[in-house]
Amino acid sequence: MRLTRALTAIAAVATLAAAAGPSYRAAAPTEITVYHSPTCGCCKNWVTYLRANGFTVKSIEQQDLSEVKADAGVTAKLASCHTALVQGYVIEGHVPAADIQRLLKEKPKITGLTAPGMPGAGPGMDMGHDPYEVLTFDAKGNTTVWAKH
Repeated sequence: MRLTRALTAIAAVATLAAAAGPSYRAAAPTEITVYHSPTCGCCKNWVTYLRANGFTVKSIEQQDLSEVKADAGVTAKLASCHTALVQGYVIEGHVPAADIQRLLKEKPKITGLTAPGMPGAGPGMDMGHDPYEVLTFDAKGNTTVWAKH
C-alpha cells in the first residue's frame, strides 16, 4: 500500500514537471563570435568578460581585421580593436554585456553596437572611469546613443 502511494506521488511529480517543461530549464547561453588580433590583451580580456557574463564565445584570432570590419559595415569612425557577431548583429569594441543582452531582447532594426576607439572604462580595458557611449549604427553609417557609461 505504501509503495503504491509512493509510486503514485512520484508519477504525479514527474507528470507535473514534464507539463511545466521549458520554464524549468535554463536558457541556452548566447553564442557570439569574436574576431581579434592574437596579440591584443584587451581583446582577450573582453572575451573572458563575455564568458563570465554567460556568453559562449567562439574566438577567432587573425592579424588583419580590415576585411571582417568592412564586411560587417564597420567604418573607421566606428572602429575599435575587435569585431563580434551575435544573432545577426555586429558588436564593435568594448561594449558591455548588458548592452548586448538588451540589444538581443529588444531586436531593433540596426546593424549593431559600437564603443568606438578604446574607451578606458570599457569592459576588458578596465583602465579608468572616464565616461563613454555605446552607439547603434546602421548600414548607412547613421548612429544614435544606445547607452552612456
